[in-house]
Amino acid sequence: MTETTDARDAPEAGRSRRRFLAAGAAAVAGGVAAPSVVRAQAAVRLKFQSTWPNKDIFHEFGSDFVKRVNEMGAGRIQLELLQAGAVVPAFQLLDAVNAGILDGGHGVSAYWYGKNKAFSLFGTAPPFGWNANQLLGWINYGGGQQLYDELVQGVLKLNVKGFLSGPMPSQPLGWFKKEIKTADDLKGIKYRTVGLSADVFKEMGTGVTILPGGEIVPAIDRGLIDGAEFNNPSSDKVLGFADVSKIYMVQSYHQALESFEILFNKRKFDGLPAEVQAIIKYAAEAASADMSWKAQDRYSKDLQALKDAGVKVLPTPRPVLEAQLAAWDKVIAAQTDPFFLKVIESQKAWVKRVVGFTQEYEVETKLAYEHFFKQA
Repeated sequence: MTETTDARDAPEAGRSRRRFLAAGAAAVAGGVAAPSVVRAQAAVRLKFQSTWPNKDIFHEFGSDFVKRVNEMGAGRIQLELLQAGAVVPAFQLLDAVNAGILDGGHGVSAYWYGKNKAFSLFGTAPPFGWNANQLLGWINYGGGQQLYDELVQGVLKLNVKGFLSGPMPSQPLGWFKKEIKTADDLKGIKYRTVGLSADVFKEMGTGVTILPGGEIVPAIDRGLIDGAEFNNPSSDKVLGFADVSKIYMVQSYHQALESFEILFNKRKFDGLPAEVQAIIKYAAEAASADMSWKAQDRYSKDLQALKDAGVKVLPTPRPVLEAQLAAWDKVIAAQTDPFFLKVIESQKAWVKRVVGFTQEYEVETKLAYEHFFKQA
């Protein structure tokens, strides 16, 4: 503006400011709502324990979730992440969250298989031909979350709110002193696994021991077990499996798909403001996506590192895979609990539709991969 224009407009500008100030004063004096002043409130601080050792990539995945909650919470909520055993042992996490000893935690639903076998269906479901991302699709769009809530809060009456998050690829058959060539090689050996997988291996004649992740390698080292599976190359590498075995059998139907479970004490969760509850929900979804990308990077690198360290990585033979599927048939057929069967039927309906669509609609990946990368 020119000086002439400024001078001309100045008296009117002054009158406008005086009218604004007078109106504000009148509003306050008369009790009329005036613009509110937002005051910072102390963050809600929650103790959040994982079921994993601090060095395991799974604890890192838990940390990734916690980081998202804390950053998006912007001072409204603060999760304090603790490693397995900091407050309670890994297998006591659910009870501790239920009782309010812990406010929340990060684990897998298969760990609660002893409370109800249906728990394992939400983390280590039967190998109907689907993958872990499709499992999470069922959770979010196929009725799985509602069934999970029914199990936790209805059937078991637990004071727990849970979110399923983080798709895991097929887990290895595991680490052994010698190569597994036939299903008979699994008979009579002492083997670590968890969840419904324990029932599958029992059907195959295997002696099953259920241990948390941090106890597996010491058990192999002391000869307490003959073989074990945990989950993935990154975890297996850092937990030291290669120090006690050089045979790593990959590809298996015992746990062909799995996801993590994020738990909160329900009363504590329900007492949070709605926007903080939303932050937790969407942080679980964001961490789920990020985990799937991080796993692609880290698992592939660490599998190569295991090979470079002298580990013999072998695919599980087809006869063993077929024996696993036959064992799954028996495990499912043996279940009589109506709720368990209701979950199975819901999963089958989802898989039939979604995997059927995928197989019909998507082009085969193996053909293209071999075209571009197959060794001459």
